[in-house]
Amino acid sequence: MTTLIVLRDGTDEERLGEVVDRLRDAGVPCRSHSATVLSSPSPAARVGAVLAGLPQVAQVSALSGDYPLAARQSAAEGTRVRLGRTLIGGPDVVVIAGPCAVESRDQLLTTAAAVRDAGAQALRAGVFKPRTSPYSFQGLGADGLKLAAEARRETGLPVVSEVLDVRDVELMAGSVDMLQIGARNVQNYPLLREVGASGLPVLLKRGAGTTIDETLMAAEYLLDAGNHQVVLCERGIRSFETGYRFSLDLTAVTVFRERTHLPVIVDPSHAAGRRSRVIPLALAAAAAGADGVIVEVHCDPETARCDAEQALHVADLPALMAGLRPAAAAAGRQLAATPAGASG
Repeated sequence: MTTLIVLRDGTDEERLGEVVDRLRDAGVPCRSHSATVLSSPSPAARVGAVLAGLPQVAQVSALSGDYPLAARQSAAEGTRVRLGRTLIGGPDVVVIAGPCAVESRDQLLTTAAAVRDAGAQALRAGVFKPRTSPYSFQGLGADGLKLAAEARRETGLPVVSEVLDVRDVELMAGSVDMLQIGARNVQNYPLLREVGASGLPVLLKRGAGTTIDETLMAAEYLLDAGNHQVVLCERGIRSFETGYRFSLDLTAVTVFRERTHLPVIVDPSHAAGRRSRVIPLALAAAAAGADGVIVEVHCDPETARCDAEQALHVADLPALMAGLRPAAAAAGRQLAATPAGASG
């Protein structure tokens, strides 16, 4: 159990010190996370009693996990993460689309142009690929980064790409706009700390076997490293069902929104495992209140070297975007507009 202590905006160092001193004088351990957020392992009732009467204390509340910076109570107004000219976490549902893996210049630029023309807000472009088999295509690496940077210049779309290794964070920082922590690395704590220190926006995917609280504690590593531009991504969890790749846990979208101020998007492609299922799941995610979706799209999916079965064809993008408009409206949202600066 963790107790969260939130101070009022504008609290100065002297008033913060008064809170810390009162807790320590009473034998209550505490940790200061920022100018307005502290936490303690002591029960909330005890912490509240010690701090009673201090006007700078806005709230004292119990958390289900040890993630004071990620907790909704620490930023009740919600966080909006800037990706290029687009905000994730506001009233708009954002679409990120592109190939699972960058395979060639023609493949990426053709797909990127279709993503832009369909009205999506960002380009997915995998250059380092974690594969179950060591013999599978692992991505183009640094050469793929150069192509991603070219696609960004050509289309004006910000690029989202997965980072696998702490040694690649600096390399990727100049070519991409958002670093993705994949499902396999959600509990790779050295990588989380390094990416958190990078200052780039981060897309953090929930692991196939991680709980909601474990995912939020992974986000806490990023936030604790000083990076507050974090977006969570639900991409399906393992279950007993064998009829599809993963069980898309849309309940998690609602629970994340209850427990954290961070935006939450959904990856329907990895859960579906088959392209015919991707659009229905994407629409369900928008209707459930997700802040966006990230989908795999390819100009020739039958020849894709990674996740061919679940990649949408670029010709499917208009149907996806058209369906997302009423789905977003069902949740009281609207589909985001193509960012200014994305050009044909």
